[in-house]
Amino acid sequence: MSNPLLEDHVLPPFSSIKTEHIVPAIEKLINDNREFVLQKVKDIKSPTWENFIQPIDEVSNKLSKAFSPVGHMNSVVNSPELRKAYEKCLPMLSELSTELGQNKDLYEVYLKLSESPDFANYSKAQKKTIQDGLRDFKLSGIALPEEKQKRYGELKKRLSELSSKFSNNVLDATMAWTKNVISEDDLKGLPESALEGAKAAAKEKELEGYLFTLDYPSFFPIMTYCENRELRQEVYTAYCTRASEQGPNAGEFDNTEVMEEILKLKLELAKLLDFNCYSELSIATKMASSTDEVLGFLNDLANKSIAQGKSEYEELKKYAKEELEMDSLEAWDSGFVSEKLRQHKFAISQEELRPYFAADRVVSGMFEIVNKLFGITVEQTTDFDTYHEEVRFYHVKKDGKHIASFYLDLFARAHKRGGAWMDDCRARMIVDGELQLPVAYLTCNFTGPVGDKPALLTHNEVTTLFHEFGHGIHHMLTKIDVVSVSGINGVAWDAVELPSQFLENWVWEKEGLDIIAEHFETGEKIPQEMIDKLLAAKNFNSATAMLRQLQFGLFDFKLHTEYGTEGYKGIQAILDDVRSKVSVAETPEFNRFQHGFSHIFAGGYSAGYYSYKWAEVLSADAFSKFEENGIFDSKTGQEFLENILQKGGSEDAADLFKAFRGRAPEVDALLRHSGIGA
Repeated sequence: MSNPLLEDHVLPPFSSIKTEHIVPAIEKLINDNREFVLQKVKDIKSPTWENFIQPIDEVSNKLSKAFSPVGHMNSVVNSPELRKAYEKCLPMLSELSTELGQNKDLYEVYLKLSESPDFANYSKAQKKTIQDGLRDFKLSGIALPEEKQKRYGELKKRLSELSSKFSNNVLDATMAWTKNVISEDDLKGLPESALEGAKAAAKEKELEGYLFTLDYPSFFPIMTYCENRELRQEVYTAYCTRASEQGPNAGEFDNTEVMEEILKLKLELAKLLDFNCYSELSIATKMASSTDEVLGFLNDLANKSIAQGKSEYEELKKYAKEELEMDSLEAWDSGFVSEKLRQHKFAISQEELRPYFAADRVVSGMFEIVNKLFGITVEQTTDFDTYHEEVRFYHVKKDGKHIASFYLDLFARAHKRGGAWMDDCRARMIVDGELQLPVAYLTCNFTGPVGDKPALLTHNEVTTLFHEFGHGIHHMLTKIDVVSVSGINGVAWDAVELPSQFLENWVWEKEGLDIIAEHFETGEKIPQEMIDKLLAAKNFNSATAMLRQLQFGLFDFKLHTEYGTEGYKGIQAILDDVRSKVSVAETPEFNRFQHGFSHIFAGGYSAGYYSYKWAEVLSADAFSKFEENGIFDSKTGQEFLENILQKGGSEDAADLFKAFRGRAPEVDALLRHSGIGA
């Protein structure tokens, strides 16, 4: 049987990939990889970039190209069979990474390359690859005795399995809960778009009335617009108890023991490498220089936001009591009351804006904006292999030359992981003397077209799309040909959100909105009055939003810093303590936010969630240069392209930022953009 994952393809052969292809292909490519590297290490006498690093990168690329579509399909067209095959590959990949990361002979070759006379003549990208490699060898336990190296490998393998288990529990818990509402009378206040989506979902399941799930496009309208307080409470409870011992599916997909084991093993891993806690290990590869710097950064922002946050919450409570005649303001009321107050103060809602944000128009407008900023053009093509009929495919061109491509998968559906993300399909690098162009996956979970109406986005969803495309252009516009530091590779984790958050700024500017927004029926531009209201409403409850993100960041960092210490009292206790300091509202006792916090238990953000705020400071400060020179100033756009986007991870993130901005980053722009008076 021929196996498409073992054949060379420019793009993934999605339609040919069968579940039974996955494990044999990945197993073979892992073994090929291992044998090639070990033989290379054994045979090499005088290592150079060309005879050692380059060929190893090329054989590793074969494995990456095969596993990339497998991992992506597991997220976007999940099935029990696919999940099983995907999960079987994870420990094998982890073992390979650990084995090579602890190979002393391989480490010695890297050391020899760094000390050779030729090293001075290497490019910045080549030097950083070797320096990062030496650092990563140390973080892989290269200096450990054999017994401890073996334990390191066991820890990495088990953590990979646990991460997948956590993610699966959240996905299964999300899919397990539905609410079938028969009467429209129980859904007063819900926008037409949400009603149509829920009706279509019910029809698909051959049910009467309306069907709601815990996927964001279904969950969000209930919490924001539905006047039925009991329904809001029911949906809130189901959502914030997912994968826990609480709520409607209590104990069924419980992540409690998974979290405990993850934390225990991460601490053991950190201590093996002579760090006091996992947070110290985490920041060894980041811009931040110490745990104190991170905690100081988060607490400083919290201190500058808390007074305004409390004031915002008091205003919310007063409005709920006096205008909505509510006897109390509960957690399941906050989104609803916030939206009512927003409309009262600014007479603007996400639903009013939807008709101006038809998905196709927003997408084409976004391409127009990056063309103005960076001189790139984006062209759609229909000649490509896909995993789902809704997916689109585009080529990116610069000066008429094809430089990158990407898949765009916009809409929520069954068996697709929630949220939005960008992932690497192909990285830019030289393979057999030819340039391999970068390819990205851009994935969102918006409400799709209903009936004869096009897909209409909320302004929040437009912001999400720009965010992910910001990641995309970081990956695709790189000019670095060395794979380890090409595109998003090798970028410090707390700087990787800079381009994504940076691009969001254009959806808040009139000049940007004029390009992306027009009424889907009349073709009218979004009216100035509506833009004024949107901008006036932009910083509504901004301190509350700031504190919410700081709560997540502080919880994550304190958890990974304090776990296992004498004063540690448990996950819930850490979260409760953080909430007591930075939250302005009471959280129900049954809330189990941590059980669904995939970023830190199943993603790459363990002791790194602070990176979002850290990068937000960078992005706000970077955008302030455009504010000074004009938001479509091509010279400033070219400087951002050349200093940030094209350089990828080839130079230190702090140096790249200084090269663009002319100085170190400052928090003032973020506070100003957020409307927070420090």
